[in-house]
Amino acid sequence: MSTSFPSSPFSDGAMFGGAGGPASAIFDAMDQLRKSFEQRTGPSRMARGDVRSAVITLLAEEPMHGYQIIHEIEERSGGAWKPSAGSVYPTLQLLADEGLLTAEEQNGRKTYSLTGAGREEAEIAAEKPAPWAAFSSRDGSTHTALPKAGIDLAGAAAQVARTGSPAQVQEAVAVLEDARRRLYAILAEK
Repeated sequence: MSTSFPSSPFSDGAMFGGAGGPASAIFDAMDQLRKSFEQRTGPSRMARGDVRSAVITLLAEEPMHGYQIIHEIEERSGGAWKPSAGSVYPTLQLLADEGLLTAEEQNGRKTYSLTGAGREEAEIAAEKPAPWAAFSSRDGSTHTALPKAGIDLAGAAAQVARTGSPAQVQEAVAVLEDARRRLYAILAEK
């Protein structure tokens, strides 16, 4: 799946002053920012055993349906890990086949619960850090807040570049330049 920005009629700079114009500069800078954040440090793809452990850990807390499990993992990892339905649902089926959980139909969805054997497995899993803990620092904060904010900023700037008036693009450039200076000021406070 590509996470690059969609092509823009403004990316060639034809509008707002030609090549190298403000819209082109914003678009290029935000694309560069996005690429730098995509070079994650730490784990980017979790192993199959991690999905299993995460499912068991979550179901030890309360019964859930598949998409709740996916959402909880994403939430607890600060957005750094969102397992696909293609990894969670086969894991749920495997755990059911092993007798570690049961599924009950509720409101058109299967809600999964641990069995007695599943609870024993959860106790063993509880002795190890949760799989999403790999995405947390010592102080408990996630390493993903800044990259997510940067990607969100890049998306907003690209939207201004695509649809904003020349005055709005100039204003966006000023905001981004101020943000850059303020970020370096934070580092200078060390």
